[in-house]
Amino acid sequence: MRSDVAALYVDPRGPYPKLVEHWYDEKRDARTYAGPWPVVAHPPCGPWANLRHLTRGDWTEVKQLAPIAIGQVRKWGGVLEHPAGSTLWTIAGLPAPWPPQQDEYGGFTCEVEQCAWGHPARKRTWLYCVGVDIDLMIATVRKGGTPTHWCSGGRTKRPGMGATVPPGIKVCSAQQRRRTPVAFAEWLLSLAASVTMAACSSRPAPPVPADAGSECAECWMRCGEATSRKEASLCAWQCGLLCESEGR
Repeated sequence: MRSDVAALYVDPRGPYPKLVEHWYDEKRDARTYAGPWPVVAHPPCGPWANLRHLTRGDWTEVKQLAPIAIGQVRKWGGVLEHPAGSTLWTIAGLPAPWPPQQDEYGGFTCEVEQCAWGHPARKRTWLYCVGVDIDLMIATVRKGGTPTHWCSGGRTKRPGMGATVPPGIKVCSAQQRRRTPVAFAEWLLSLAASVTMAACSSRPAPPVPADAGSECAECWMRCGEATSRKEASLCAWQCGLLCESEGR
């Protein structure tokens, strides 16, 4: 069990209570966290996510937690996790995952898919990271995985039901949508534990692959013009994920 990282806004029935000594759920109130460890923050995504139409009740108070979590990640370093496309990024002015860039706190965003860590659905996820070792992230990130579920949708096209689910694919229950794979939680904790508030990584931008198409080459050329070496490294990595997903 780790004692060098704190997990904030977590489900007491999820993996974190068995993985980390310092964890804060609704009862302990993660808003009161005052350091000194770097954090993995999972603020409620209901009011911000693409599936917010599936949420019920008054989310006014809950919606305030994500901006607080951003401040905690910026102060102590670490990772904030939210669904890809979360409107929190626009409202809070967080750096987009593409094109990669850093904000004034040295924070950057990357996109991963949780099915690579065992989630039944693809579950595209954005990670806002501050102080994280980019070399460790690139070396340990997972790709692949075969989703057996969709996060939303229906067998027939109806208003509010999302896309039509193809045969052989199931739709996640609310519990499955919320679930964080143990392996994914462990990876996030390792990223947070790598936090150093020092300057950007010195990793240079990777060279253009010999078999890269023209679009890939253009992406890599842009990477070389990034404003910092950390941005260049992240740019090349994200481009590689994008090109692989599009079959380039």
